[in-house]
Amino acid sequence: MSTGKHALVFGASGICGWGVVNAILNGYPSKETFSRVSGLTHRPLSQEAAGWPDDPRLHTVSGIDLLEGSQEDLEKALSEQIPDIATVTQFFFFARAELTRRTAYQFCRERNEESEINKSMIDRSVRAIEKLSPNLEHAYGVHLNPFPYSKTLPLKESHPRIPEPDRSELFYYHQHDTLKSLSEGKTWTWTEIRPDVIIGYVPHNNTYCIAQSLGIYLALYAYVEGKGAKIAFPGTEKSYRNLSNDSSQGIVARFAIHAALTGQKTKGRTFNVADNRLPTSWADRWPVICKWFGLKGTGPEEGSPQPGPYMEKYREQWDEMAAKHQLRDTYIGNPSSSPTFLHFCTTIMDFDRQLDLLEQRSTGFTEETDTKGAWWPAFEKFRAGKIIP
Repeated sequence: MSTGKHALVFGASGICGWGVVNAILNGYPSKETFSRVSGLTHRPLSQEAAGWPDDPRLHTVSGIDLLEGSQEDLEKALSEQIPDIATVTQFFFFARAELTRRTAYQFCRERNEESEINKSMIDRSVRAIEKLSPNLEHAYGVHLNPFPYSKTLPLKESHPRIPEPDRSELFYYHQHDTLKSLSEGKTWTWTEIRPDVIIGYVPHNNTYCIAQSLGIYLALYAYVEGKGAKIAFPGTEKSYRNLSNDSSQGIVARFAIHAALTGQKTKGRTFNVADNRLPTSWADRWPVICKWFGLKGTGPEEGSPQPGPYMEKYREQWDEMAAKHQLRDTYIGNPSSSPTFLHFCTTIMDFDRQLDLLEQRSTGFTEETDTKGAWWPAFEKFRAGKIIP
């Protein structure tokens, strides 16, 4: 018999949001846990594009701007478009960094403006939900990238905040403090989780989805160069060797749900979330990732192809491959699917940043996976979604 729990997911088409909806619809932690799932997306999302199981519990809503109009206008829009919003028990707010989007994260070039906008966004959202949903039990907080404290590794949740002036300009802290303040004296609790780079599937273009960027690049490379070709890591030797933890979409989603359902144990706490307590490097991952495409991944080489220029050079071949395999949309040349973030992850992030997972384990969540378990399901999903062949 259903417990009657109702999950509301803001940013449902992003990496984290999609994963939470998918996990719930696939029966995590059980088919009976949630009787309804409501997902808010920026753009309309068809069942086919989403790739979620067909499930009568799911209702998606698109086009609500979380910053538009007064607080009353936002509450009116949510109450009119989300059926049974009064029954919401778990609220998942995901900070998805999509340029010019206003679903769960707003990117700005000025960091102070970025902080103010995102603080306002989560403040308005939480105030609306706690008013419209008197049964609210738990709010999942924001995705906070770990700061590289090189002399105090692995990174622990207890590490102090970064120094000024960066501290005041980092909007994650403002969102964290907003949740903490809004929850004081309330019946609902909140949790913040901190994954590293999230590996997973998204149904739309998303420049921050590294699996999508790599999938498109490697699929094109295999088409042009042929199966069995060698492909050099598109980054620096230093970044190739540095240690970090993958955070796969499924594990991030399932831990977020786990935390939301164990509110007293996770109440007001922050958790690092990753796939495995043992960190790995790109030197470990790259051959495994390339193998899915029938390629042989090797270390970085001077003058080797870079994803952006390579994809532009072979744009005609991509179009040819897309037509041959009936792929949907054109991803190469679209600003929302540019490999900028991929370059950041393989070149700029050239420091050890492994996470301590003892706090995550202390909640009873012990699930782990490896590189293959993190990356290959994402590529399979992109194939099923007709994004790569």
